[in-house]
Amino acid sequence: MGLLTREEILQAEDLPTEDVEVPEWGGSVLVQGLTGAERDAFESTVVELRGRKTHLNMQNARAKLCAMAMVDEQGERVFRDGDVEELGQKSGAALQRVFQVAQRLSGLSNEDIEELTKNSEDGQSGDSTSD
Repeated sequence: MGLLTREEILQAEDLPTEDVEVPEWGGSVLVQGLTGAERDAFESTVVELRGRKTHLNMQNARAKLCAMAMVDEQGERVFRDGDVEELGQKSGAALQRVFQVAQRLSGLSNEDIEELTKNSEDGQSGDSTSD
């Protein structure tokens, strides 16, 4: 396999999708992995700076990711950012099922989120030394 060109990379269809059965909602939804920019946007909503420390803000995190990842047949988002609060009122089990698929398709693990807060705390510390 040779080295990819800029054009080949930019033209690659690299966002996986998966149908997820959601019996609580009476059917299935199409979940698409996030783009790099979307993943960054999601991560920025769950990491909160408080003074010099960072904390995880998991309030409505499942609904946020689900809203970003559920798409129609054309790949357009079904929900907008303004729908997150309302979506968060739906079944926790249903949201968890969609959330887990969105996490997997986006290459986003719980450890990734924890690492963000750890890295931010490390970067905020004045105690680091360098040679």
